[in-house]
Amino acid sequence: MNTYSIHDLEPQLAANRRYWCGWAGTDPDTDLPTYRTDVPHPLLNAVLRVRDRPLDEAITEARKHLTGSHWGWWVGADSDEGTAEGLLERGAEQIADMPIMAVDVTTVADVAAPTDLEIGLAVEPSELREYVEAYAGPLGIPGDRGLVVDRELNFAYLDVVRLAGRIDGRIVGTCTLSLGTDIGAVYCIATDPDFRRRGIATALTREALRLTRESGRRIVTLQASSAGGPVYRQIGFETVSRYRLYQLPE
Repeated sequence: MNTYSIHDLEPQLAANRRYWCGWAGTDPDTDLPTYRTDVPHPLLNAVLRVRDRPLDEAITEARKHLTGSHWGWWVGADSDEGTAEGLLERGAEQIADMPIMAVDVTTVADVAAPTDLEIGLAVEPSELREYVEAYAGPLGIPGDRGLVVDRELNFAYLDVVRLAGRIDGRIVGTCTLSLGTDIGAVYCIATDPDFRRRGIATALTREALRLTRESGRRIVTLQASSAGGPVYRQIGFETVSRYRLYQLPE
């Protein structure tokens, strides 16, 4: 297994492509990786990068795969230079700006979780249904959650760990850890609104870091929301780059 620092960006981008393509079983390493779940959220149907392709050609191909879904277009350091500007010139709107943050897990001390919080795995179908219900609202995923559950149950990779934080038997926090590459990547970090400011997201994230360290990996990456950024900085994460998310007019 390769050893990286938090400033090695390409493995972080590769881990992100692999995770999102896992939702649809598509190839993350092509010059135009796309994934479609038909869940009405722009993070769940998208283009992940364009590389060494004329942008108009890439847009035409992307529309073939994604038209009819609520889809977005990620632009990060793995996309051709000028992609963001080209999308804007073609009528796209920027809908998100996400810091890419990373931490070296060997520098993070273990801290006890809240005493009433039990952290375990969500594995069984009934657990995954509750897990999806726990993160869908906080993450802004609308409508029927059945399709999201189906996608989770049929995820393309088995190296995804879903950490569920329970209080009195109820899932009140979630954190998904992907260990499909030489670094860890975390997603779906969410807390029930009634249980916020109790350290639940911090505890779940720290547990993901511990599992990453136990696996022999050194780096964990994530994309932060404006609300999550301060939490991750307190843990030790640093901003190393950014993703911007765009939507083209249909």
